[in-house]
Amino acid sequence: MNDDHAQAANPWRRRFLILLIVIVALPTLIGIWLVQRFGGDVAVDYDSPTEHFKYGSTGGEHEMGFPYWIWRALPDVCPQYLPGKGYQSLGMVYEKNSDGSDKDVPVGTSRRRYQGIDRVFVNCAVCHTSTVRTAADQPPTIVLGMPAATFNMKGFEEFFFRCAADAKFSKEFIMPEIERQGGQLDLLDRYVVYPVAIAIMRDRVLALAGRFKWVFDQEEWGPGRVDTFNSAKVIFNFPMAHLDPSEFNGPADFPSLWRQRQRKEPHEMQLHWDGNNTNVEERNKSAAFGTGTTPPTIDLARIRRVEDWIMDATPPLFSQFFPIDSHLAARGEPIYQAYCSACHGASGSDFSGEYVGQVTPLGAIGTDRRRLDSYTHTLAVNQATLYAGYPWRFTHFRKTFGYANMPLDGLWLRAPYLHNGSVPSLRDLLEPAARRPAAFYRGNDVYDPAKVGFVSDQPEANGHKFFRLDTAVLGNGNGGHEGKDYGTDLSPADKTALVEFLKTF
Repeated sequence: MNDDHAQAANPWRRRFLILLIVIVALPTLIGIWLVQRFGGDVAVDYDSPTEHFKYGSTGGEHEMGFPYWIWRALPDVCPQYLPGKGYQSLGMVYEKNSDGSDKDVPVGTSRRRYQGIDRVFVNCAVCHTSTVRTAADQPPTIVLGMPAATFNMKGFEEFFFRCAADAKFSKEFIMPEIERQGGQLDLLDRYVVYPVAIAIMRDRVLALAGRFKWVFDQEEWGPGRVDTFNSAKVIFNFPMAHLDPSEFNGPADFPSLWRQRQRKEPHEMQLHWDGNNTNVEERNKSAAFGTGTTPPTIDLARIRRVEDWIMDATPPLFSQFFPIDSHLAARGEPIYQAYCSACHGASGSDFSGEYVGQVTPLGAIGTDRRRLDSYTHTLAVNQATLYAGYPWRFTHFRKTFGYANMPLDGLWLRAPYLHNGSVPSLRDLLEPAARRPAAFYRGNDVYDPAKVGFVSDQPEANGHKFFRLDTAVLGNGNGGHEGKDYGTDLSPADKTALVEFLKTF
């Protein structure tokens, strides 16, 4: 009898165990696997501070990151929206592998695995790294911290917006291109994750395109320039279609990033072209928004690594690339001290001067006003709400009424000149505006050591067309910084000597 009951109970016990496994254990195991597969938030890190600057994350991949293989595939899926082959045609800088091939991502992009997929987006170096060639037939030298003189940010943005609106931004076209490029996707990625990611990315980019429609309506910025603060207005949901027209077409050159400690100590300088902030760290967090970060996603620890590096980074010397006439430079030094040092510092490494880092009113400097007008009091008020509730809430943004007197470290690598890059060389800047080039070409990395600026009289080279900057176009005015106080009345010989001394910066 007992044996009969035991035999009858055994099947029910087995069924209960099977049911328990199906209801509890199996879902638990699947849940653990899903967490491992789609959880985690791991950025690619680098031991070297310079490698971190080139490829380290700021946190922008969380919200704005492109799945790695979609990023790789898009230039070949939508080549008609690029001026040439790949992201290189937009002036992005690629390092070489040991076999001579280009690295898989350009300098200025970072990678992070988030929500189960490798993501790519830009970092600080995309706007602050470029190349220099001593002659057209010489290889380029990558210089970290210099303005990204070849990078066409407007073209970069428009490429993604236009591609997302194209029928080819779909799994039917992107997935075969990923496979052609050697993407070793597993079955889940191939049939679920990437098809879903393509659809999501298309919707997100198109949504952004609607908010950034104003970019398409602007005059071309060309390489090395950006309309910085109109992009910031989008973050605060400004009604871009209803803003005062004077706020638009205010392009400005990317700045250099060297010697930031000297801009902070012993006295805080007014930063940005218009001097609208005096706090280096706050300026850096503001700039990080351009790399896709938001208050909840900004990666402060990794941004701090960049901050630590740029505090004491120094520019390469002109003399490492070209000779300097020391006797002529010595003749130019007292001219510089008489005309320039009060506003720009005693030298490229000594920033002492009565007006260094202070704003000169627009009426005195006389340069193009559109960059100044693009930054409004209303925007400054809105920026004060950023990071509300955080210890690092923004408190230093102010509307100013002129342009800041910048130190001149690495001056030779900061061409073209003035805040909007409307004067191609230092020698041209020492001429009255009427004698400065009315139009020239930007984007060439071949250097002109005599005039101190990049070669600007060639429309193209090696099949690559350069951007023609017309100073008659809104935002491109090359006037100002002229007259007896700015050296434009000097004799030709004195101007030559002054330029020679400025090469030592």
